[in-house]
Amino acid sequence: MAPTEGLVLVGHGSRSSRSGEEMAALAALVAGALPGVAVDVGFLEMTDPPAGAVIDGLVARGCRRVTVLPLVLLGAGHAKSDVPALVLDARARHRHVEVRFGSPLGVSHLPVSLLGQAVVDRGGGGLPLLVVARGTSDPDANGDACKAARLVGEWTGAGFVHVGFSGVTGPSVAEAADLFPRLGHRRFAVVWWYLCYGRLIERGRAELAELARAEGVEVVDAGYLGPDPRLVPLVLERYSDALAGRPTVNCDACAYRAPWPGRGDRVGQPVGVGHSHLAVEHRHHH
Repeated sequence: MAPTEGLVLVGHGSRSSRSGEEMAALAALVAGALPGVAVDVGFLEMTDPPAGAVIDGLVARGCRRVTVLPLVLLGAGHAKSDVPALVLDARARHRHVEVRFGSPLGVSHLPVSLLGQAVVDRGGGGLPLLVVARGTSDPDANGDACKAARLVGEWTGAGFVHVGFSGVTGPSVAEAADLFPRLGHRRFAVVWWYLCYGRLIERGRAELAELARAEGVEVVDAGYLGPDPRLVPLVLERYSDALAGRPTVNCDACAYRAPWPGRGDRVGQPVGVGHSHLAVEHRHHH
């Protein structure tokens, strides 16, 4: 009998095929933990299949309730605008189907502990720590990245913690890393607040390698999360929250609710103005 429950995990997408493969591997782990639920993965850009088409596919297979879960670590525009646009569009196209929106994975104990332990296991415990996150134009999400960095640093016992971003905002990876030798740190650890691999990690690692050569410092790379089976409980928790109507998206510092300098036009902005394959004109709300 075909399942009537569906779960779509939505990734950002990457020009790296490895990123899509890792996201699919994580989706397979989640599917194994949810017998009787049709689990699939879709993307916002650069990687196929588009998330909207994946929702359509689950409906065509007989799903009468589909939960759409942004598989991202930071609640920036993709989680606050683009994925909701997918949900609203799907509701308009499939009026006989219940389409629910889930919250991003966010800054929580599980990814912090996994990355923190990875630093320790690679010999980076107690070392100065650089945490690299995906930069966004969302002040709230960038603040969450700094919070994540501090939490990972607390886990590893780092005496000094700094944050670098792979784009959009600063400091860049190269700028952030350059501070370590300037402060006299000849050996430091780096960990990536990333769910899956991508060109941004690839580029950042090249920049760190260049710094190591130029300054004669040692960089202990603890990696990123990847399709780790230990992440599955967090995905299941977000899925359960969505079914129960308990979203965990932060609203207190959201640029879509209250103005930030230079970003006042975002207040009440229609969802889906970013990278969604299926954008709709709808007033943003939480």
